[in-house]
Amino acid sequence: MADHGNRTKKILIAVSAAFLVLVVRLWQLQVISGKELRKESEENRLRVVDIYAPRGIIYDRNGIPLVKNMPNFSVSVIPERLKTANIQGISALLGLDPAWLTRTLAAASRSVEPVKIKDDLSFDDLARVEARLSDFPELTVDVGISRDYIYGQTAAHLIGYIGRLTPAQAESPEYAGVSKNSFAGQWGIEKLYDKQLRGVDGKKLIEVDAMGREIKQVGEVPPKKGQDLTLALDIKMQMAAETAFANHTGAFVAINPNTGEILGFMSKPSFDPNEFVPSISAANWKALIMSDKHPMLDRVFQSAYPPGSTFKIITAMTGLETGIINTGTKFNCPGFFDLGNHVWHCWRHRGHGDISVHNAIVQSCDVFFYNVGIRTGIDPIAKYAKAFGLGRKVGLGLGPESSGLIPDTQWKEDVRKQKWYPGESLNCAIGQGYVLVTPLQMARMIGAVGTGGTFMPKLTFLKQPANAKPVDDPIPVHISQNTIDIIKSALAGVVNDPAGTAYRSRSSIVSISGKTGTAQVAAGVHAQTNAWFVAYAPSAKPEVALAVVAEKAGEGASSAAPVAKAAIEAYMKDIHPELDKTAAQKAGKAAIGNGASMPQMPGAFGNKTGIRIKKAPGAPANKSGNTAKNVRTGFGNKTGIPVRKHAATPAAENKNNAD
Repeated sequence: MADHGNRTKKILIAVSAAFLVLVVRLWQLQVISGKELRKESEENRLRVVDIYAPRGIIYDRNGIPLVKNMPNFSVSVIPERLKTANIQGISALLGLDPAWLTRTLAAASRSVEPVKIKDDLSFDDLARVEARLSDFPELTVDVGISRDYIYGQTAAHLIGYIGRLTPAQAESPEYAGVSKNSFAGQWGIEKLYDKQLRGVDGKKLIEVDAMGREIKQVGEVPPKKGQDLTLALDIKMQMAAETAFANHTGAFVAINPNTGEILGFMSKPSFDPNEFVPSISAANWKALIMSDKHPMLDRVFQSAYPPGSTFKIITAMTGLETGIINTGTKFNCPGFFDLGNHVWHCWRHRGHGDISVHNAIVQSCDVFFYNVGIRTGIDPIAKYAKAFGLGRKVGLGLGPESSGLIPDTQWKEDVRKQKWYPGESLNCAIGQGYVLVTPLQMARMIGAVGTGGTFMPKLTFLKQPANAKPVDDPIPVHISQNTIDIIKSALAGVVNDPAGTAYRSRSSIVSISGKTGTAQVAAGVHAQTNAWFVAYAPSAKPEVALAVVAEKAGEGASSAAPVAKAAIEAYMKDIHPELDKTAAQKAGKAAIGNGASMPQMPGAFGNKTGIRIKKAPGAPANKSGNTAKNVRTGFGNKTGIPVRKHAATPAAENKNNAD
């Protein structure tokens, strides 16, 4: 009996102790840790879910949408089930690699957000997943907002594309508060104006069950839509240029020389930004970056080219401003120019005969500009080239930019550790040799010429209000009005004089002024040339200025000028619907250059060219209005200019093709 009593006593003591421990534990949970546990329980019951903000729409200058927002469906694994997910079943359902899925979930084992495992579901995929959600409680379907680029490859380098936040962006203070699953601009306008376009994501508080599934919504902070943007881009002009450019490689860029607005922007070959949303496949990315055409290169401002004969505008200005030439100065062109023991050729092998600066620009005579270049030397040419923005970055903000190169004697001493030879001035005078420019620089340069020597230091992608001031104060280039008038008259003749190199690209609805260029990029048997054309319109009061370069496409007159004509006409029709052939015919005719007639066009040529040419001081006029100051081609002792003989540089023997 005693033993039985002892056992009973021990059992009672043990039960009492266990009960005491339970009471103490309950007291600890309810009193000491109650607040923390209630918070943890609440967090397990409630979840914050992102509501993605609609991205702002990008429009062209006429209100035509260039992009649109689209729903984006994705599948994620909820945080509560990361460690118990059915790897094999999910992989089979979504067509995923089980090994990849295992690694992905393991790497995100401590995530408090759903882990995205498949993006951009098609409607068929979405229907299949929705039908099987009861079999996979660890899965959830998310609805986001993606992008559709309406015009595909058209203006792709300008518009750009979006993509999921990169790791670097996710860590950047600039993206603080932005969900790592959000889209952000990764290229072009989408990236440059990402903060304005992306808006502010909202949040919603939902109650979930033990399986992590939503029961009901508890609260919501609505998202704020991103800001819409209206670009200065004219999509009709852009499409006209791209159609005319066909399958060439190169670039086209157009600006309003009065406001600095960028009206057209093309780099070819291009890419389809839709391939990057939500993310580009490894195979497609490899194809883009391995292509020998380099479609991801923005040739508008990242490629620097020899400008060829378009640079003769600068050389002519230099000669006129330094007094080396005037309207009456003529040089004889027999088709070549000899200097020392070497010969430089004109594109017209039979020569141009005695020719003045006006006709030398109109017909693009190389020999005339060899004569100017050898007399001025490189340093004055470099001075005026730089004054018009050549040789330095424009500063668009879209990415790394080429500054091009405007050489001078100091540059060669500093970089090449060599002195400058006279033969190198000949090459540079016609836009060959060391001279390199970007299409964007050339568009800005020709715009400054068209507006009478007003240089636009800053350009803008956004449409400016009517009558608004330029985005930055224009800088006047210190060029005399007389020089500007002479150059503008000649540029009008390039397109409208039957002897002009771009006569075939004259327009019946608007007067175009411009300069062709054919820049040699490979010599010998396999000689190749880049085709250039720079232009502005209307001639008397420009509203658009542009540059076109087509790589290894032959002559500027045949490959580049027609692109400019198509773009200019599309733009002018867009902003001046009244411009048509009937209006042009009613306007009458005007004499250009040597007396040839052409249709008179709105804003074009008034009395004759509409561009006043002042007679150079001390230049007696002959019947043509020019002086008869003939100068022998080449250099012997008769010119009075000493020339030191030297071994020519490899680029010295230029065999420039027709412009």
